[in-house]
This record gives sequence, structure tokens and C-alpha cells, in this order.
Amino acid sequence: MENTVRKSETTVPSSSPQKEHLERKLKTRHLTMIAIGGTIGTGLFLASGTTIHDAGPGGALAAYLIAGIMVYFLMTSLAEMAAFIPISGSFSTYTSRFVDPALGFAVGWNYWYNNAIILALELSASSLIMKYWLPHVPGIVWSASFLAIIFLLNILSVKGYGEAEFWFSIIKVVTIIVFIAIGLLMIFGIMSGHSGGFALLTQGEAPFKGGILSIFSVFMVVGFAFQGTEMVGVAAGESENPEKDMPRSIRQIFWRILLFYVLAIFVIGCLISYKDPNLLSSDITNIAVSPFTLVFKHAGFAFAAAAMNAVILTSVLSAGNSALYVGSRVLWTLAEERKAPAFLKKISKGGVPAPAIIATTLVGMLCFLTSMFGDGTVYNWLLNAAGLAGYLSWLSISITHLRFRKAYKAQGKNMNDLPYVAKWFPLGPILATVLCLIAMLGTNYQAFIGNKIDWYGIAVSYIGLPLFILGYFGFKIVKKSKLVPLEECDFSRE
Repeated sequence: MENTVRKSETTVPSSSPQKEHLERKLKTRHLTMIAIGGTIGTGLFLASGTTIHDAGPGGALAAYLIAGIMVYFLMTSLAEMAAFIPISGSFSTYTSRFVDPALGFAVGWNYWYNNAIILALELSASSLIMKYWLPHVPGIVWSASFLAIIFLLNILSVKGYGEAEFWFSIIKVVTIIVFIAIGLLMIFGIMSGHSGGFALLTQGEAPFKGGILSIFSVFMVVGFAFQGTEMVGVAAGESENPEKDMPRSIRQIFWRILLFYVLAIFVIGCLISYKDPNLLSSDITNIAVSPFTLVFKHAGFAFAAAAMNAVILTSVLSAGNSALYVGSRVLWTLAEERKAPAFLKKISKGGVPAPAIIATTLVGMLCFLTSMFGDGTVYNWLLNAAGLAGYLSWLSISITHLRFRKAYKAQGKNMNDLPYVAKWFPLGPILATVLCLIAMLGTNYQAFIGNKIDWYGIAVSYIGLPLFILGYFGFKIVKKSKLVPLEECDFSRE
């Protein structure tokens, strides 16, 4: 094991002298915070209010627990593959090696445009947030400024991205810990601002409102809130010591995230009635009614709205920073595998894929401009395509892991040589696959029920699926790719 670790730290095997490699400069603390920061954001700070309103505090907790279990198994699957084969852009590469190059092509491009559009979304959100303090400054000024900052953090060095994400994540984590601490003090009567104890948990239809269907409906929102955890797998190729860093990060991430989400939802459910209309108004244009802001205000903190606005701004910048990083690495990997133009695989003197970063920035900027001109229809369709893309990426992780393990055994390899072994195999990836399919196909189940099928709603919600299928069959027809035989699956570390 020691020889393996030293090898990954100092050199990267290469059979092609002309092949360029990304630098390994990310430490364990960077990887841990990249995964935590990629997950905790507006989905918790803002959308949590809607989930409690729609499903009650108990229903919201159940949805977060189910989503947490799904994410846990997805991350253990990813950790097993990434610790053994630490490469950037891991989803498309692993899928190409262990399932089918055509599926790897579709997964890679799917995940790239997912992140390019997320970058655009975060730019739009940043301009809305800044209006809280400076309402008369044009939004394009802030979006352009933040894009420049994010671009510089990524183009200079991977360490710049890692450090920025580390500190962005620290702010979010500290905010949640303070929120939970204050909330619990209020619930138990140690701090003023709440006198009901646990009464709100059983008020009216609480803790469960609307039964199973309501849990199912908010499960979609909750799933989106967890998306981003998989970023740590993409960063594995630039970790200093992936064999140790990946398992350690994965073990810490799940419990911390689940603890943050579950405790935060519990506190909100105890302190704010699920009937409170403010919970339905929790969006990025109205920070004052974020569940976090409401609880801080009840505790007597007059500056709550301004403070939460600042925290949510860091969340948005963190998401944009990560989207550009991940998108550029996936695009670089596609170029390395000859699935994207060759110029995109060039590496700068700073050890980053500069052309891929520039290309992702330009596409994200173009998507952002579509939200400013016209009626925003194009942007909304792109946004829905990106939403479904996250689930397709997760689905590829669990399916690929099943094939990875089968191929590993078929080639007579020793399980003891794996730096990390995913628990509960094969139940874990199978359960994750089923839950992913439920969440993905049920994204807009309301469109299928009622007197008339909402075909436009279906088209908007599932636009990402035909794009994915087109990429898959297009590559398959042109390249004539087939399912990779288990005995021929490639376990090389480059």
C-alpha cells in the first residue's frame, strides 16, 4: 500500500509521452469541503421551507433521510472506483471503461452541460442577491464581476479553486452549526423566542401532511438539494493522496451532511409552523422569509436577513466556482478520450486545463445571457435539462459500480488490493439505482395525472432525457461501440 501511495503522489503513469496531466494539489481538507460545499446551499437555506410546508416536518425529514441513504450508497460506490483509479472526469471515464464508451460519451457531455448551465444559473442568482443591498446597480455588473472572480480562481491553479471552496464551505458549515445550536436552545426554553417546545411537530396534519404522495413529491426537491456531492469524485484526479483522501472524505461527508440537513429540518419544524405562508415564499428574491432568517429573527437577531443574504451569496459563488471546476475537468477528459475537440486537452503552466475552463465559461455566459433577453424560454428549457442531468449522472455511478466489481472479480483481482471497499454491495448500488430512477422519472409526475396529460410540462421537465439518448445512440452508430466484456475492462490508473 505504501508503494502505491507514493506512486500516486509523485508520478502519474503514462504510456503516451505527449499526454499532459493535471497537477495533484488538493489536500484532504479540500476534498472534504468540496463535497460538503457542493451539497449545502440554497437547497437547504431556502427550499427547505417549501418541503416542510408541502409534506410537514415529518414528511420532510423522511424525504431527506431517504435521499441521504441514496446519496450514501452512491458516494461509497464512487469512492471505491475513485480511490483505486483516481482520475479527473471520473463519471464518463469509468462508464466508458466498465459499461460502454457510448454511455460514457453521453454521461460526460450530459454532466458537462449540467455544470455549464449551473454556472449560468448562479450568475443570475448572484445579481438578484446583490439587489438586497444595492437595488439600483444593474444586475449584469454583479454577474460579470463574480464570473471574473470565479474564472480567475479556476484559471490560475487548482489550489486556488480548492482554497476558495474550503473557505466558502466553512462559512456555510459555521452558519448551520450556529443555527442548530440557537434553535435547540430555543426549543428547550433556554433562549427566548419560542414557547411551544415540540408542539408544532404534531400540529394539525403534522408531522406528516399529505401522506406518501407528499413525501414522494418533495423527494424530488430534496434530491436536487443533495446534488453536488459527487464533485469529490471528479476532484480525485487532482488529490495529493487519493487512496487515503477519497475514503476519508466520503466517510466524513455523509454523516456531516445528513446531520446538518436532518437537524436543521427538525429545528425548523419545531420553531416554524408548516402552515406558515412564509415557507412558501422562500426564494432567492426574498431572503427575509428564508426559514433560517425567520428563526434568527425569532431569537432576537435584527441583522438576520442581511447576514443570511451574505451566507447565501457565498453559497451561490461556491456553486458557481464548483460548476466551472467540474465542467472544465469533464470537458478536458472528453478531449483526452477523443470525444471532444483536441485543443481542449491542453494544460497550462499552472497545471489546469485552460482551454476547457475558457470554453465552459463562455458557454455558461451564453446561457446566462439567454435569461436576460426575450422571455427566458430557452433558459428555462436548459435549466430543466440540467436538473435531470444530475440524476442521470448519479444513475451512471451506481450502474458503473456494479460492472466495475463484476469485472474486477472476473479478471481475478484481489479485493484486498482495493484501497476502499464499498459496504453493502450489491444491495447499495441496486437500491441507489432504484431510488434514482424513481426520483428521475417522477420529476413531474403531476403532468401524467388528472383529466388531461400536460404534454408541454412533460417536454419541459424531461428535455434532458432525449438529449442524453441522442448522445448515446449517436456515438454508438458512428463509432459502433459495444458493451465492454468484463475480461477486457481497463483498470489502468491513467
